[in-house]
Amino acid sequence: QVQLVESGGGLVQPGGSLRLSCAASGIIFSNYAIGWYRQAPGKQRELVVNIKSGGSTNYAESVKGRFTISRDYAKKMRYLQMNSLKPEDTAVYYCNAVYEYRRGYDYWGQGTQVTVSS
Repeated sequence: QVQLVESGGGLVQPGGSLRLSCAASGIIFSNYAIGWYRQAPGKQRELVVNIKSGGSTNYAESVKGRFTISRDYAKKMRYLQMNSLKPEDTAVYYCNAVYEYRRGYDYWGQGTQVTVSS
């Protein structure tokens, strides 16, 4: 059974930092493109960043230069380092894994809340 579990969310002041973690089980992480998405109240879920198995990344313009995705194959972990946080970054953040070699294998975590507020 595939499971993605996010952690690391919380309340942070504007300008602060958080690191989100995504732990995977039941999949070979290296065969998947891993993405971080977010959904703010009343808005559609949007891509924050994804990283393909080959290492190429795609960041949303709104987070470029502030957020960084990284991975630890040995621990089957993906991380999202978020710096210079803004109130508009407030959302539920989700980890997503998409199998790169066949369609139809797309998994989501339960989400972790990030609130940026003074």
